[in-house]
Amino acid sequence: MITCNLTKLELALDQMRKSNPKLIPADAALLSSALSLSGRQAIALYDGNQYRWPEDYEKLTHSLVGQLEMVQEGIENTAPKKSSKTVTEEEPVTVTVGLMPNYSAGERLLNDREDLKTKLADLLQDGVEFTYQGQDIGWQLALDRANWSTVSGHDISRRIKVKATFTEGAVGIEMGVGTTKKRGAKKAVEVEAEVEVEPEDAEAAIEAADEEA
Repeated sequence: MITCNLTKLELALDQMRKSNPKLIPADAALLSSALSLSGRQAIALYDGNQYRWPEDYEKLTHSLVGQLEMVQEGIENTAPKKSSKTVTEEEPVTVTVGLMPNYSAGERLLNDREDLKTKLADLLQDGVEFTYQGQDIGWQLALDRANWSTVSGHDISRRIKVKATFTEGAVGIEMGVGTTKKRGAKKAVEVEAEVEVEPEDAEAAIEAADEEA
């Protein structure tokens, strides 16, 4: 299993060259970029359907509304009475969206290099360990900033967090400040969802992150 750092492409390239010493430097760089893109533009998996970022943004957010409303109802029904003397911090409630690497995104970057396309397919078949920060994943960036109350037309508690995590074809490890958190189907890092984002805004933010990397 190869490790691909989505935050720092130079680290991804270093891993690629170590894992595939026979690749010439230019091909290793190209393949690293393609593998990185397959992670950044990972396909979202929810309720048996696949959603591609950013074109399926509205489809996915609207598909999530039903579950968010159910979670909201549960929060309202179980909310304890607060005392003016003791107000405990409310625990966040996480709704998980699965992710899988987007081979097509990486393939497009490789153009007519059929040899590298085959190599990319082999790498994804063997499994990838993506290390990243939340802003590196297109879907996570969009879901973090979605205004769920606007999307659903109802008040949605800010305790509810939607987290995208790799569940098929890859392992995801999210890097935090001073900590490393594995992304699994049952574990999630909660992020505030504050601002509504349009697909093109999310895409622009990812492109900006690419330029900084």
